[in-house]
Amino acid sequence: MTTLITVLVVLAFLGVVYAFYRMQAKHLKFSTRVFAALGVGIVLGAIIQIAFGTQSDITTQAMEWIGIVGNGYVALLQMLIMPLVFVSIVGAFTKMKESNKLGKISFNVLATLLGTTAVAALIGYGSTILFGLQGAQFTEGTAETARIAELATRQETIENLSIPQQILSFIPKNVFADLAGTRATSTIGVVIFAAFVGIAYLGVKKKAPKEAEFFANLIDSLYKIVMRIVTLVLRLTPYGVLALMTSVVATSDFEAILNLGKFVVASYAALIVVLLLHLAILAAIKVNPLNYLKKAFPVLSFAFTSRSSAGALPLNIETQTKALGVDETTANFAASFGLSIGQNGCAGVYPAMLATIVAPTVGIDVFSLEFVLMLIAIVTISSFGVAGVGGGATFASLIVLGAMNLPVAIVGLVISVEPLIDMARTAVNVSDSMVAGMVASSRIDQLDRSVITDDELVVEAK
Repeated sequence: MTTLITVLVVLAFLGVVYAFYRMQAKHLKFSTRVFAALGVGIVLGAIIQIAFGTQSDITTQAMEWIGIVGNGYVALLQMLIMPLVFVSIVGAFTKMKESNKLGKISFNVLATLLGTTAVAALIGYGSTILFGLQGAQFTEGTAETARIAELATRQETIENLSIPQQILSFIPKNVFADLAGTRATSTIGVVIFAAFVGIAYLGVKKKAPKEAEFFANLIDSLYKIVMRIVTLVLRLTPYGVLALMTSVVATSDFEAILNLGKFVVASYAALIVVLLLHLAILAAIKVNPLNYLKKAFPVLSFAFTSRSSAGALPLNIETQTKALGVDETTANFAASFGLSIGQNGCAGVYPAMLATIVAPTVGIDVFSLEFVLMLIAIVTISSFGVAGVGGGATFASLIVLGAMNLPVAIVGLVISVEPLIDMARTAVNVSDSMVAGMVASSRIDQLDRSVITDDELVVEAK
């Protein structure tokens, strides 16, 4: 009987998938389909949980089959990270018209990403204090216990690393291993290698322009091929979101979520303040924040629903160049660097909040200036190398907590609300990379402000 009911649940899910396929065939707007998938997934997951419970064999078996769609979608996004980062950064060099602006572009992009991360850490700290979460105790259930055990294993790989050793770990010793994503810091390793390739290209361009032109054409071809693959994967977003949300809601412990309700509210409050910080920065460079929100909404909504900064990379670059007036080189730099450096949500707000929550449990005064300054410094340094698809916030949190000699169990205790918070974190991460692009483009006088004010120039995912 259990098998029969499981089959019926899976068939019902496939029926919903077919309905979304028909919506795609009728060319319904992409963002509409994605948000519809988000809503339907929540409803379908709730029905499964109410009907069968979170621990029943029916729910477990059905989620395994539904997970083929959801986890398969995430795996495809992960597959694209390294090729996307490599061709985007190298492509930024090959498309660069004036190489003497390279230093200024890089400095302004990195300064914006890291500067906002430092402020985001302070905002995360402030939100934790404001909501009175310092020293808070959360319920530990079966899922949390299993997660804590898993984190303990992961922590062993980084707990003995000092900050200088962690910085040294960013340097790629074997680029092929990093392209395969074998290290937690593989993404930043690929970023560094791609930057070396780009700088080497600029040197060859001066001495052997014919060979440099051939290489530039090759990278341009690779870029187009990779972006085409990305387009094919992104078309699966509504189905992936549907499956992921169904699974999350069907297997979530709502009592645990209610127990963590204040933490969720505090997290969203902090992330909203960080987004307001982005708007303030844009206002400082004389960009209308409302125009930015209007132009950025498609990519931010995609990031929110997909929970993937890497998946949003092509839409991010296209939005910067075609809707926000950023020059192509700067857009590629900002969007690519933003995948692994200075993610305001995952590497800024989140680790700072967890560290502030757990610090009083080991006798640390969270109101001391020493704690605040150390927290901001460690969070900023640790924001290098955060991956663009899932797990980045966990990795950043483990580094921060380990560097400050704080217990890592808190990361496992908030697992119940991780997907809920991760949606907003990802949107903030992507927003920061776009703001970095606009700031850098403005500083080198390449920001086309007529594009920003043109309401017709809005990029929509296909």
